[in-house]
Amino acid sequence: MSTRDETERLLLDLLAAAGIDHEAGGRPGEVVATLPGEHKLRTTVSLLVGDHSLSASAFVIRHPDENAEQFYRWLLRRNTRLVGVAFATDDAGDVYLVGRLPLVGVDAATVDALLGSLLEAADSSFDPLLTIGFLSSMKREWDWRVSRGESTRNLEAFRHLLAPDG
Repeated sequence: MSTRDETERLLLDLLAAAGIDHEAGGRPGEVVATLPGEHKLRTTVSLLVGDHSLSASAFVIRHPDENAEQFYRWLLRRNTRLVGVAFATDDAGDVYLVGRLPLVGVDAATVDALLGSLLEAADSSFDPLLTIGFLSSMKREWDWRVSRGESTRNLEAFRHLLAPDG
């Protein structure tokens, strides 16, 4: 595989065959796919076919409300165990996963591996990052919902950290 058009066609065919929601992005050669997860319910990935490479970028989580040093240190340590992707931040400190493959190496197996790495990293990192960077906010949200009889369903995974009775 070596041309932009061939690579873009491959992406579209693979995403369709896998039943992954996708659409054309806002830039030429861009495909935006939505990967379903368990902890992070969906990860939106921008796949951009350039002249020489396929780039991938996925938003993971916004900048932390607290414990920024611990939060970013966790990301750097996690980077050492990732394959084909790495955590990165933008100017605001928001967290993304990024990856890049040379077009000559893009085939069905490498695209599958890239998407798998993005999804696994985003999904498995989401709860620890929430716990490190947003625990106080989550506690306030829990207390607010409980005081009003609102559902705490989307916070249940953190009940042991948020509820007074654990």
